[in-house]
Amino acid sequence: MICVDEFGPLNLMPRKGRAWRPAGRPRRLRATYNRYSGVMHMLAALDLATGKIYYRIRRRKRWREFLGLLKTLRARWPGEKLYVVLDNFSPHKHAEVRTWAADNDVELVFLPTYGSWLNWIESKFAALRSFALNGTDHRTHGEQNSAIAAYIRWRNTRAEPKTTFAPDSSIRAWTQYPTRAA
Repeated sequence: MICVDEFGPLNLMPRKGRAWRPAGRPRRLRATYNRYSGVMHMLAALDLATGKIYYRIRRRKRWREFLGLLKTLRARWPGEKLYVVLDNFSPHKHAEVRTWAADNDVELVFLPTYGSWLNWIESKFAALRSFALNGTDHRTHGEQNSAIAAYIRWRNTRAEPKTTFAPDSSIRAWTQYPTRAA
């Protein structure tokens, strides 16, 4: 089972957050920025069996780019049925994507509308933003992409299979539930 989603837009802009600075001096960020280089988008997939993230960064996030990611995932696991969990973004529902998925033993599992928080990869994007982007001021997309790649390499070396949702949550110990919720 694979969870897929898009992350972005990835602008070249100063991002607030903690960063290295000389002792006793405040961190300085550019006050303004322009989008001369455009924006990029990351399409990513989280393999629940291993906990690893597979991704690609592209200038656009149309059905063609999404289909390219699906083809890459299909090549990674040949001969297995793939279950891909995703939201209701229109490129995911494009006719060519659905046709290709049906022909290649890939089942697209759509989350409920407004239920994108159920997609396990969303939590990985929060960590990506915190560790790779916050407190940075990348001047080129190459710099930014390198920072993202370094974080994902680091994360994938420490990946663990995703088997339970919130295993240490105190709510799992509840035996009595309220009779009225509201």
